[in-house]
Amino acid sequence: MAFVIADISPAQLRESCGQEPALLCREILERTENRTLAEIADTVLGTPLTITLIVIAAFVANRLVGRVINRALRSLSSGVVRERVSAVRRRTPGALLETPAPSLRAEQRMSALTSILRSVAGFVIAMFACFLILSEVGIEIAPLLAGAGVIGVALGFGSQSLVKDFLSGMFILVEDQFGVGDIVDLDGETSGTVEAVSLRTVRLRSVDGTVWHVPNGSIGRVGNKSQHWSRALLDVEVSYDTDIEHAKEVIKRIADAVWQERDDVVEEPEVWGVERLTANAVVIRLVVKTLPSDQYDISRELRQRLKEEFDREGIEIPFPQQMVWNRNADDRDHPPSSDGPGPAARPAGRATPEPPPGG
Repeated sequence: MAFVIADISPAQLRESCGQEPALLCREILERTENRTLAEIADTVLGTPLTITLIVIAAFVANRLVGRVINRALRSLSSGVVRERVSAVRRRTPGALLETPAPSLRAEQRMSALTSILRSVAGFVIAMFACFLILSEVGIEIAPLLAGAGVIGVALGFGSQSLVKDFLSGMFILVEDQFGVGDIVDLDGETSGTVEAVSLRTVRLRSVDGTVWHVPNGSIGRVGNKSQHWSRALLDVEVSYDTDIEHAKEVIKRIADAVWQERDDVVEEPEVWGVERLTANAVVIRLVVKTLPSDQYDISRELRQRLKEEFDREGIEIPFPQQMVWNRNADDRDHPPSSDGPGPAARPAGRATPEPPPGG
């Protein structure tokens, strides 16, 4: 049995199915010419079915966007980027590559970013779905969109610093500039160990126990002292009458002993030689590569052992010395002339006694 499609005028179609007639209402009206049946079908089946389809589409879109975000972030941390530097990594000593701690931190960072971005994407998709559903049930969404736009502009002007902090926090996490447990220096003003990293602030604890809360948007430059590996840098001072080669041999021997005894020294120590000459000493530089954040403990042990070994070897660690001269009243009255030296200056503490009156 075939249905005959009736010739329905646009006016009748608008009167029965509204200004924007749904497909179901149009089909029923054209095939049955029953206005009541078309209106009932549109009310009972058309709107609920459309809303159901909108919800299903929003759910599918949320899942797809979530997978895209997850795959994109994973590729940033372990995908094509690392494939391009694989040759360099193969030539790098294993001790200098990422340790398990940074790898775990990277995994936690990617999980946090994935959760945040998926939440933001889910909120946007849900908002659009709500607007479509409101439009479907007959509510005008134009005023809602206009009001949302005004509110968005107002919030944008009022929370510029907050948005800046949020975006900076995103880049800090994505680029892995630093993480929990790193020792960092922010713009040369604030330094300490990172205790927490959020999208708005970074919490640091300095050596004296002070806790610093730094907004991400105010961070212009970061010095990370413990990412992947660290370096203990020691400038050892010896006196000018010291045999430099002997001092370098002693420094190298002590550094090698620490290297053999401790697992947190990842590479053979290097004595770079004379770094500079000061007014009181010859400075010899020693560098030791260590695991992240272990450079300070290694430096303290090296200083103690070098002091003990220098004492046994008779190597003098210099200290500032200064010779002070003073002059009496006769010296000021008879300044030295160009023909010859004037009254001799006398060392401090040896002032000539004044003659007794009438003597």
